[in-house]
Amino acid sequence: MDDRKYLTAEEVSDRYRGSISVGTLRNWRAMRIGPAYIKIGKAVLYPVEVLEAWDQKNMMTCRVSKRLTIDASE
Repeated sequence: MDDRKYLTAEEVSDRYRGSISVGTLRNWRAMRIGPAYIKIGKAVLYPVEVLEAWDQKNMMTCRVSKRLTIDASE
């Protein structure tokens, strides 16, 4: 289990398997969208707990199709 509390932009990109690039994170920061971050001097850090909350906020739920439900009486 990873016990890091903060991730760099590169680590965030790795966390999302490269689907969010470091450049995208930079653009999002400039536009004030995306996950919240902390800036200390020149260092930009993303709290892991904020990323986990952001994941939950962006989670998509699917509904079950009526055609896929199995009738128990059959």
